[in-house]
Amino acid sequence: MLVLNKVTKTYDGEKKAVNQLSLEVAPGEIFGFIGPNGAGKTTTIKMITGLLPPTAGQILINGVDLATSPVAAKRNFTYVPDHPEIFSAIRGIDYLHFLADMYDVSAQTRRVRIEQYTQLFGIYDFLGEIIQSYSHGMKQKLVICGALLPEAPLFILDEPLVGLDPLAAKHLKEIMGKRCAAGGTVFFSSHLLTIVEQICDRIAVINQGELIACDRPERIKNGSNHSLEEIFLELTKDA
Repeated sequence: MLVLNKVTKTYDGEKKAVNQLSLEVAPGEIFGFIGPNGAGKTTTIKMITGLLPPTAGQILINGVDLATSPVAAKRNFTYVPDHPEIFSAIRGIDYLHFLADMYDVSAQTRRVRIEQYTQLFGIYDFLGEIIQSYSHGMKQKLVICGALLPEAPLFILDEPLVGLDPLAAKHLKEIMGKRCAAGGTVFFSSHLLTIVEQICDRIAVINQGELIACDRPERIKNGSNHSLEEIFLELTKDA
C-alpha cells in the first residue's frame, strides 16, 4: 500500500532531515510512526502527501509513483494534518462538498456519509455555519469527516487526537480499526504512545532522520516489562 524506498530530504545542501528512510506498510495495517520532536516525522509525512518533494528516493502509494503520477497517487489517500488549515470563510457543508468533488464522491454517497460522520462527531448541526466560528476541536472534527468521505485506501493522520474530546477520540480509533479490518491502511503519527501501543499493528521509530526500529510493539519491547514509552525514551535518549 505504502512504500518508501531510501527517501531522503536535505536542507541547505547539507542538513538531512530524513536520511534514506525505507518502509513498507501493508494493506490492513494500522502503522504507527513515532519519534521525538525534530526527528523527521512531519517532514516524512509531508513528503508522503506531496507537500514536500524528496531530495532522493521513491514513494509509492498503492503502487503509484508519487513523483511521476502525483494526481493518481494522491487519489489513493486522504490526510489529517497536525494543524488543520481550512478555508475559514466558507460553511462547513461547503468544505465537505468541496472534498467530495475532489474525490468524485457521488451525490447520494456523500449525502449519506456526511450525515453519518458529522452526526458521529457531533458537528452536524453546525455545518451551515462559517468555519471561522468553529472552535479548534470542531475544525479538527470537520477535517476528519472530510478525510473520511472518500474512503480512500490509505488514511494518513498526523497527531489527529489533539483537540478531540474523549468520545470523538474513541470514535476515531474505532473507525481506524474498521478501515483496516476492511482492507484499508492507516498511517498514524502521535506522541500519545499509550494509544500507539494499543491500536497499532506495527510501529516505526525515527530519530535524527533515520529509522532505528520497525516492528510489532511486542517485538520492539522484546519481552521487556517496560512500557513502549520507556522503550522509546531509551531508543531516542541521544535526541
